[in-house]
Amino acid sequence: MTFTAYLMIFGTYLLGSISSAIIFCQLAGLPDPRENGSKNPGATNVLRIGGRLSALGVLLFDVLKGMLPVAIAFRLGLEPSEIGFIALAACLGHVFPIFFHFRGGKGVATALGTLIPFGMEISELALATWLITFLISRYSSLSAVITALILPTFVWWYKPEFTFPIALVCCLLVYRHHDNIQRLWRRQEDKMSFK
Repeated sequence: MTFTAYLMIFGTYLLGSISSAIIFCQLAGLPDPRENGSKNPGATNVLRIGGRLSALGVLLFDVLKGMLPVAIAFRLGLEPSEIGFIALAACLGHVFPIFFHFRGGKGVATALGTLIPFGMEISELALATWLITFLISRYSSLSAVITALILPTFVWWYKPEFTFPIALVCCLLVYRHHDNIQRLWRRQEDKMSFK
């Protein structure tokens, strides 16, 4: 692995550690998402506690902090494994942010952002899988878990050289949803409402 790759992995982790949910809630005068709603600092919880505009800002920021480092890595011509670990670093930063006592979000929006530079086919299939599952179930967590389980197949089909590192990202997403999976199993998970 090159020095450039190590530098980008470290920088990407730090960028991923910027919790936009906490920052946007503070700016909008909303409650701390770590202490309210699902207690998850992510776009879905910001929406849940009443900040529609803030939730959109969180979503866009989280997507960008995954997308930009990976796009730069592609531009620099880094190796597939290096690019994959940069994508993983973005998600690790979001999930375990050094600036916020390692209490981060689920990493779904950031993971989606990392997929965009890999090609529109992969990111569109991932988004479609999430959306279809969500429209059927109304469970954001179930949508994320099913997408994470299926995503490595999409990557293997279009960009097989990236299958392993993206599979690591997907494992991280499933791990971060372990509480949600237990609540889904017990039928205690809250459905999202558009009201």
